[in-house]
Amino acid sequence: MNIEFSGTTAVVTGAAHGFGRAIALAFAARGANVWACDVLENELRETQSLCADAGGVCHVRAVDVRDQHAVQSFVAEAGAAHGHVEILVNNAGGVLGQIGRPIEAITPSDWQSIFDVNVTGAFYCAQAVALGMKAARSGRIVNISSGAGLGISLTGIQAYASAKAAQIGLTRQLAHELGPWGITVNNIAPGFVRSNATTERQWESYGADGQQALIDRIALKRLGSPDDITHSVLFFASTYASWITGQVLCVDGGK
Repeated sequence: MNIEFSGTTAVVTGAAHGFGRAIALAFAARGANVWACDVLENELRETQSLCADAGGVCHVRAVDVRDQHAVQSFVAEAGAAHGHVEILVNNAGGVLGQIGRPIEAITPSDWQSIFDVNVTGAFYCAQAVALGMKAARSGRIVNISSGAGLGISLTGIQAYASAKAAQIGLTRQLAHELGPWGITVNNIAPGFVRSNATTERQWESYGADGQQALIDRIALKRLGSPDDITHSVLFFASTYASWITGQVLCVDGGK
């Protein structure tokens, strides 16, 4: 299966490191005009350099996906440069530095901030690309959730598990709303992957016994990599997945 995206415009959010960087790099290497955003400007520039090294094109902008106006401006710029956005990967999210605490210790801002970046941000981005995709009568939206959205969060963060479940619900709803225009909306639910500073801290917190126990619970007996997640995104974004929508693909090594 040879997947190429020559001349296609792809927006990738949360592209400063981890999954987002790997996804942006993969699209760029396959000929897409990549527009990548994040709030971490220095790391985002590193992503841009890696895409260039791979012979690809990656435009980067500092954008907070929680800011609807900023998202709309970013998408409009990408669309104006290349016609319209054909692929959107909603990868921005995370726990924003929070750790697992008892429910009674969670403040309203703790709860809301995680929802805003994981769910509202994905909604704003999908909203921004929808009109152009409808006009073209085609498009691909891929949301990156988590196994926590289908079960529980290993972090113990209530808002994270809830937000990722909400994002999965948004995926299914948008699939039915946008389907008549040939737009597919799908979701990747990764298992635990050591992909950034946050997951490295989480991994270290388990200690040797906890790390082995986590691996023992995985059917394939190994942790995944950002490339494992990226390959699933490429499939959903490709013509090979043109009759697949509203689906959640668990990429977790088997549970």
